[in-house]
Amino acid sequence: MKDVQMPELRIGNLTMTLPVIQGGMGVGVSLSRLASSVAKEGGIGVIAAAGIGMLEPDFNTNSREANKRALRKEIRKAREETTGVIGVNIMVALSDYDALSEVAMEEGADIIFMGAGLPLKIGQRIIESSKEGKIKICPIVSSGRAARIIFQYWARHYNHVPAAVVVEGPLAGGHLGFKKEQLTDPDFALDRLIEEVLPVIRSYEEEFGQKIPVIAAGGIFTGEDIHRVLELGASGVQMATRFVATAECDASDEFKESYIKCRKEDIVIIDSPVGLPGRAIKNSFLADVSRGEKKPFQCPWKCLKTCDYHKVPYCIALALTNAKNGKLNEGFAFCGQNAYRIDSIGTVPEVISALKKEYAAASQQ
Repeated sequence: MKDVQMPELRIGNLTMTLPVIQGGMGVGVSLSRLASSVAKEGGIGVIAAAGIGMLEPDFNTNSREANKRALRKEIRKAREETTGVIGVNIMVALSDYDALSEVAMEEGADIIFMGAGLPLKIGQRIIESSKEGKIKICPIVSSGRAARIIFQYWARHYNHVPAAVVVEGPLAGGHLGFKKEQLTDPDFALDRLIEEVLPVIRSYEEEFGQKIPVIAAGGIFTGEDIHRVLELGASGVQMATRFVATAECDASDEFKESYIKCRKEDIVIIDSPVGLPGRAIKNSFLADVSRGEKKPFQCPWKCLKTCDYHKVPYCIALALTNAKNGKLNEGFAFCGQNAYRIDSIGTVPEVISALKKEYAAASQQ
């Protein structure tokens, strides 16, 4: 077989030899260990900021400071491990989204991925840093309309645009930016969304005289998938699920085993307490909730703006943290649609090697 290399991914003055972004997985699933491992392989490793402070001993009494402290620690640890590209995923829906964005900037993260909402109002310091090329901002969108709203707002208010954009389709894991009926509608398939977003971004590339990569996400699992979306015009991919079952992933072995053991029919769409559909692996915890059982909790900080914690049956952050720590009977695992295809725990270099081989094979067809 001819040796076919994946193309480089360039975002501003950053050049990645591998056009792969490891998706951010919150409440401690993707921290410095996983992120630095992917960065060492030439991709972008991503630390997820959501719920990161729940790993700190004083979270219940000092949650916001715990979040900032934990994020600083993880970025610094990643920097000690690699000179590669490190990103931070920060949900716009987080109530301390601004503070965490400041921490990412102060600690020298290369790029901030902003999803779960439209990142319109951005702190002036971050905008200035972005204009200077020090930090890159990359929104995560699920439609051409969302991309247009963000880029129009930035152009009008900041005379500046994001450095890249991630287009996430309905096969992604975790919270989804779609209505339930859209998840299986071909009009909302990832390939269709890429074709919808590309012309929106091209117009801003011309206006601002810069290349703005479009990154495909949601259901990307193989090198063949990567080849397909690059042929459609994407410049790179974001993928998370395939990196969960690696030795370097920051989640517990029990969490990883839930991926290995799950079957296709075990992957379900749930109604999250924050008002969005989510994709998860069904288990006894979710069965209890579906029967109307409430899981008592105390809310120390109202992490998500859209969560009415007085009315919801359980705390999503606590449930996901429990699962990350191996207590699956007290929580559940979010996952992408292809999680059932994972059958063993490998290493990040092994995953990357497999992706390269699959890409090369697809390019020969």
